[in-house]
Amino acid sequence: MMDTSEKIFVAGYRGLVGSALMRRLEREGFHNIPKRDRSQLDLGDERAVQSFFAKERPAIVIFAAAKVGGIKANNDFPVEFLLDNLRIQNIIIHSAYETGVRKLLFLGSSCIYPKLAPQPIPETALLGGPLEPTNEAYAIAKIAGIKLCQAYAREYGANFISAMPTNLYGPNDNFDLETSHVLAALLRKAHEAKTRKARELAVWGSGTPRREFLHVDDLASACLFLLEKYDSPEIINVGCGEDISIRELAELICAIVGFEGQLAWDDTKPDGTPRKLLDVTKLHNLGWRPTIPLRDGIAQTYEWFLKNVAH
Repeated sequence: MMDTSEKIFVAGYRGLVGSALMRRLEREGFHNIPKRDRSQLDLGDERAVQSFFAKERPAIVIFAAAKVGGIKANNDFPVEFLLDNLRIQNIIIHSAYETGVRKLLFLGSSCIYPKLAPQPIPETALLGGPLEPTNEAYAIAKIAGIKLCQAYAREYGANFISAMPTNLYGPNDNFDLETSHVLAALLRKAHEAKTRKARELAVWGSGTPRREFLHVDDLASACLFLLEKYDSPEIINVGCGEDISIRELAELICAIVGFEGQLAWDDTKPDGTPRKLLDVTKLHNLGWRPTIPLRDGIAQTYEWFLKNVAH
């Protein structure tokens, strides 16, 4: 069992995942959680990070920091996606080992898997084929992070584990249409179309790709579960085991938001991978399952959006 007085450092604590982890840890009674935002600690500054680790000596590190974005951002800025992510994760994983961190949880992403991986995607599919070109830079960085954690485990016996979450959504998501992921982008577009009393809503692609979505509070619960119950350097998938077409997602979001116009599909725009569903057998067998149904989760995220973004 984890002791609630243990010092836990969440790298990237203000992001979508990091903020959900903070809510969960605080709810579970963890109180020794040093917070450093970007103005206090630049995670890409090796000396600053090393001195933070040397001073604070966290027992547990959860790596939830990353430069992330949707298809467009990944496509437009491959250099930044590679360099920034590699630099930050190398510095943190190395500093964690150097200062004797008891356990590190590295969070990857389902985009590490080959574009045409078997569906649902088992953990063994890693490196089994070419990646989806539109997010290759990000995926390569994440794969390097996984391999570095496994190398520390193999060479030095470090308890560094890696979890691969599916597509996430929830409070503190990025709703900037230039860089956001599909669910947040659709939520914002539907809200704005409703506000403008528009007759139709333009949506990228054909609507046929299928995606799996997990509420970020469910991911936070899975992370704590894995910190307590999982000690293998082998990667483990985190998802809900069910997917939905982008068309069904758009219709569900319009119903929740109350947009009554038509959907206009722009099939000149890219679809990305045809299907991306994770095989979560391994995690289910350990005894974890999500608790937030998609409709409830989206409704709750929309409430958050109205309070924090829309005005």
